[in-house]
Amino acid sequence: MSNLPNLLWLRSFESAARLGSFTAAAQELGLTQAAVSTHIRNLESQLGHSLFRRSTRKLTMTEIGKAYLPSVRKAIDELALSTAGLFGAKHTGTITLRAPISTTVLVIAPQLPEFLKANPLINVRLLSAIWAETVLETEVDIDVRLGNGKWPDGHAELLAKDTIVPVCTPSLSQEIKSPDALCSTPLIHILGFEDQWGRYFAHYGLTPSEDHPRVMADTTLAAAELAASGAGVALILERAAIRQRDTGRLAIPLETSIPLGQDHYLVERDHKTRTRPEVETVKDWLRHILN
Repeated sequence: MSNLPNLLWLRSFESAARLGSFTAAAQELGLTQAAVSTHIRNLESQLGHSLFRRSTRKLTMTEIGKAYLPSVRKAIDELALSTAGLFGAKHTGTITLRAPISTTVLVIAPQLPEFLKANPLINVRLLSAIWAETVLETEVDIDVRLGNGKWPDGHAELLAKDTIVPVCTPSLSQEIKSPDALCSTPLIHILGFEDQWGRYFAHYGLTPSEDHPRVMADTTLAAAELAASGAGVALILERAAIRQRDTGRLAIPLETSIPLGQDHYLVERDHKTRTRPEVETVKDWLRHILN
């Protein structure tokens, strides 16, 4: 234990390494630039190695500094999570979560009260977007997107391989005994997912007529509402359909599901600020409900 470096020195090292500046690290930690510089000098002295190369223009890490950083970061993160888990957070944290509007309304919102009850010190601010490429004016802590996992502004972690099923009113469901019945039933199409019904019919080897009655909606949420109002049959996320079925609002006339064609991802962008423990708590919850 006597060989362990001072925790304050390690915090200064991690912050300076992440931000690339002693001055920026000092601002983040509420210290002076001289204090951060002294902490890192003391740490280097104890370790017997230089962790940074200093120059008048920029601060760069040495190879041994780069090798040491992941262990330091992991130790600080685990200490923060353990402290919050055992003793609770000192202050309420507000997490800004962005997700597709239909996922927000049909999947996240119905399960959020239970999460908030179990985590009373966390506030969640929900932001909804119709398209993954929507640019928001505010910064988000957690970004859930629907797509193919390839976005230029961050690393994508797969949350769920999504499937879709047909939904309609319980009364209309009684009339749909087989996939063939859908060929004469009004269908609800979702803009951006126009191929869904084509793929669904192809799964059964069916070809609907070109004059098949149809209604168009711009979101899955709108399509689900249209289906609940008796406008026809919509294809929506299976997990959302099951929840709607359990409430008696919608029925699933045919149990066969097909891949959505896009999946939910957690997009991590390269931020200069450390991830807060409460953000990780919300991420773990999303992994659970979307798995």
